[in-house]
Amino acid sequence: MKVTQSPDFTTATKTKKIILLTPNDDDRPVYIAGNFNNWATQDYKFRMEKIKEGRYEFTFPEGKAFEGELIYKFTKGDWSEVEIDRYGNKTPNRTWNDSDLVRTEKVAKWRHNWLPYRPSQLPKIHLISEEFEIPQLNKTRKIWALLPHDYETSDEHYPVLYLQDAQNLFNEKSDFNWQIDKKLAVMSDYGIGKIIIIAIEHAETERIQEYNVGRTLLGVGHGKKYIRFITDTLKPFVDKTFRTKPEREFTGIGGSSMGGLVSIFSGLIYPEVFGKLMVFSPSLWVIPKIKLGFLDFFEPQETHMYLYAGGDESETMVNHVTKLRKRLLKRESLQGKMKIRLSINMEGKHNETYWSDEFPKAIEWLFFSDKPD
Repeated sequence: MKVTQSPDFTTATKTKKIILLTPNDDDRPVYIAGNFNNWATQDYKFRMEKIKEGRYEFTFPEGKAFEGELIYKFTKGDWSEVEIDRYGNKTPNRTWNDSDLVRTEKVAKWRHNWLPYRPSQLPKIHLISEEFEIPQLNKTRKIWALLPHDYETSDEHYPVLYLQDAQNLFNEKSDFNWQIDKKLAVMSDYGIGKIIIIAIEHAETERIQEYNVGRTLLGVGHGKKYIRFITDTLKPFVDKTFRTKPEREFTGIGGSSMGGLVSIFSGLIYPEVFGKLMVFSPSLWVIPKIKLGFLDFFEPQETHMYLYAGGDESETMVNHVTKLRKRLLKRESLQGKMKIRLSINMEGKHNETYWSDEFPKAIEWLFFSDKPD
């Protein structure tokens, strides 16, 4: 008698499927980030299919990586766009460790550019001085410190970022506002907001001259004296007054437009002071043939630069920052020392709205991430 062996169905791979319902939907795509893709927030292999408004589906691939416990979150493409509960609070990681093959999840709301925020997490805004003396320029200036929300009840020491154009960083009365106080409030929930920001107000009508370094298309500027003020006068005061981590690897400087230009030179001329550079839409047009020969006179040290540009700022902006990055990385004296993260938004314009969008990403990469360039 011939015996026919029954097929073995026990070894068949069973794929898992997630159905996501979200009443507060928008046009941004939805991704799944988890322990199966190193928590990448915009992994196109884990982008959910939009079935209709408010409903998404995703079927996991076959493989052992998806057979065990799954730990995950839903995002709209970045941690600044992650799921939140109906009250605007951070949600815990989701887990799937049973044998079900289909799971239905619900997301009440989504963050948008790190907002909304919890008022209790807002940084403490401290006015250092209405008239802080700048001996290098024979002037005075209003300067602020934004301290972590729990600074007064903590004994921690913090990294420091010096930022130009304080009038536009957190002033609700300004038409141009980065909203860094609100961004820092949300970032602290994710462990990337414990930083001291020193915000230096610009010089109003003399702003361009003060941020202009050397001889450029704008004439001869006072930028070198201004940089010396930060390195020789302001930083020693800040390190003495606040609980900082004074070492260069915990010290950054940044700004946008002309403030971005002066920040580039700050980091290149004083690498022993600044290890982190946050450079948004720098006005490289004023010195299109920037000479880098002076770098050979400095002892190179490992420096991280977050360099951002918008494609809708000018005809030359993206080209200028791309060339700058290429030249710095090719510079023999900087080989292996300069790490540059280039971020380009082709729809980005030359204004605070786009710099505000980029601020949390730059903070995370510069101070709180071990991700490669």
